Amino acid sequence: MKSIRILTFLFLALLFFNFTLKEDYKPTVFIVGDSTVKNGKGDGSGGLWGWGDYIGQFLDTTKVTIENHALGGTSSRTFQDKGLWNAVLNKLKKGDYVLIQFGHNDDGPINDSLRARGTIRGIGNETEEIDNILTKKHETVHSYGWYIEKIVREAKSKGAIPIVCSPIPRNDWKDGKVPRNNTSYGLWAKQIADKEKVTFIDLNDKMALEMEKLGEQKVTGTYFYKKDHTHTSAKGAVLSASVIIDQLKESKNSLKNYILKDPKIILPPKKKVFLIGDSTMANNNDTNAVGWGVVFPAYCDTTSIDVINKARGGRSTRTFDHEGLWDEVKNQLQPGNFILIQFGHNDAGAIDKEKFRGSLKGNGDETQEVTLPDGSKEIVHTFGWYMTKFIREAKEKGAIPIVLSQTPRNEWPDNKAERRNDTYGKWSKEVADKENVFYIDLNEIVALQYDALGKEKVKAFFPKDHTHTGLKGANFNALTVSESIKKLKNCSLKDYL
Repeated sequence: MKSIRILTFLFLALLFFNFTLKEDYKPTVFIVGDSTVKNGKGDGSGGLWGWGDYIGQFLDTTKVTIENHALGGTSSRTFQDKGLWNAVLNKLKKGDYVLIQFGHNDDGPINDSLRARGTIRGIGNETEEIDNILTKKHETVHSYGWYIEKIVREAKSKGAIPIVCSPIPRNDWKDGKVPRNNTSYGLWAKQIADKEKVTFIDLNDKMALEMEKLGEQKVTGTYFYKKDHTHTSAKGAVLSASVIIDQLKESKNSLKNYILKDPKIILPPKKKVFLIGDSTMANNNDTNAVGWGVVFPAYCDTTSIDVINKARGGRSTRTFDHEGLWDEVKNQLQPGNFILIQFGHNDAGAIDKEKFRGSLKGNGDETQEVTLPDGSKEIVHTFGWYMTKFIREAKEKGAIPIVLSQTPRNEWPDNKAERRNDTYGKWSKEVADKENVFYIDLNEIVALQYDALGKEKVKAFFPKDHTHTGLKGANFNALTVSESIKKLKNCSLKDYL
């Protein structure tokens, strides 16, 4: 009797253990592919994302785990040659899923000193023997289909469930249509999926259909950027992921059991670009006095960044600080924000009378005590002192300052557009150099362009006075700022322009 009770206890314990294992089992969705699946480190650098970064938001991650192993620049061949596939294969267990998408890089050279990542076109068994110039190794190169089939078969051997996707479409248009790859990599991916009897997602065609519904004008700049026809923005990556999810819903693949009924898609927070300066940058609510900061957003990717124009007409570095305008901006700064700083037009004003906005000349530490109209005292510093304060306190917040010299006035001494390169432009540059921040000599850059245009054409930029531009002049200056930022070495803001 005792032995029967022991056996019964052991049997029940085994049942409980197996039940617990079954309850605790959580399959993993492994994702393999190129930069359209995970761009860079998957952190949205340059505003670019892959669909593998967002597909997890459509799935119930309390019941399934997501691992995005895609790597930019890889082909079906090099993903395996680099050992990236083996790293996934060694982790695979029965019931896991493997989402597979390659093709964008398979069309490259088979053997060169740059990437050597191409594969033989098609799904055949032909091979090419090479001495790899890049890796210095002898290698047998196979067809695209051979490499995809290898991944599929090896995943199946572990009891995992492969899902093959055709490569996402590029943002190329012809007569209002997006070209398909259904005679090349899309076709070959489908042929392998059919041969191996695994789920195929025609991501190329289905996403192209969605793009065509939106239209080229809306797709470009929102789902893709003008600078890049291959890699998607965050919204483009979500579109790709949503297409895969919709196709899974219509399939017999068990991954559809983990799809959320009402997914909450969270896009990455936008980076912020703050502008501080005077009326030549500010919104003055005057069509004849439009600051370039008003139209600057037109030259930015506003799906990824917000431009916050805090410039204020009539302000110098001194009054921007003394009136608390700087503290208001500083308290909003977050790590990774950008801040464009441009002053000088009003700093030459009176220090101790009239508008009480002048700052001391230069970049020194000298001060002057001033009695204000209300009887209070103010310690006035140099232009450079205030500029340094803005820069240092911005950097303390983790923000990235960009200093600009002031815009030129419509004045033409010696028949040349006005420069201020011996005063405020000079002092701005000295501060930027000392603090090791980005500097744009906007005064000189714009003045050179004014010289080339001539007095009469430039006159149309200044409908009110010799300092303030109208909309046409503001656009001219904003475009110049944008082009100048793009030329700054190692300035990541250019990725958002």
